[in-house]
Amino acid sequence: MRLDKYLKVSRIIKRRTVANDACSGGRVSVNGRVAKPGMDVKAGDILEIRFGSHVGKYRILGLQEHVRKEGAQDLYEVLQENASMTAERGLE
Repeated sequence: MRLDKYLKVSRIIKRRTVANDACSGGRVSVNGRVAKPGMDVKAGDILEIRFGSHVGKYRILGLQEHVRKEGAQDLYEVLQENASMTAERGLE
């Protein structure tokens, strides 16, 4: 699955265009390497997303084309995240 689509489907980033811009801007890395929006991701990959001084780190647990809002959290494991990023994802 494309990285930008995964970020949207998993609801780590709410809109695909925002996910695409974040990837294009070099703010997203997969397994330690800066990633472009079209990069293929798979289960077990580690994502790191930087927005200003905020950094979020996530492990991909699964890939699905369509998932309900309630099931989106099952697609990844949060390894590192601050309170403002948790609030942005609507989980606070």
